Amino acid sequence: MASFQRFRKPNSATTPAISTISPSSQWARRRSASASSTAAGCRYCQAHTIRAAARYGAQEGADPARLAAVWDYRHSALFSDAERAALDFALAAAQQPAAVDDALTERLRTHWDEGEIVEIAGVVALFGFLNRWNDAMGTTLEAAAQADGERWLSAQGWNSGQHAAGD
Repeated sequence: MASFQRFRKPNSATTPAISTISPSSQWARRRSASASSTAAGCRYCQAHTIRAAARYGAQEGADPARLAAVWDYRHSALFSDAERAALDFALAAAQQPAAVDDALTERLRTHWDEGEIVEIAGVVALFGFLNRWNDAMGTTLEAAAQADGERWLSAQGWNSGQHAAGD
């Protein structure tokens, strides 16, 4: 990732790059948040990111079948190669230690420009913090997010865990 050297130090160039939503990367940013939360095991953030994907995706005309099939993205015809590369990157980047290798970086660069890749990496980094905060603090899951987690994620084994109301 040497070409991203200018983004390695926090500075004024980093913040705008992370907060600029290009039309082609809106979906990737939302799903990257979900993928990184899944890699971290944060059920609170998994519920909230699937809720955001359902809400904003509906506004953007997204197919609900894609939400239901997201964890089969590597094999589902509902996902493009660009989306697969972004999700693979988010999962690899969220691992400790990060598992992003040269082959994955090249796949990502085939579909996304430098700014979009920085956006995706920024979302993964932000959710690294949020995942740890919400798990460490045992943040209680709100009813609407709980319902969306159950609707969209329970088939893959999701439950609210320590984030259930009353725990």
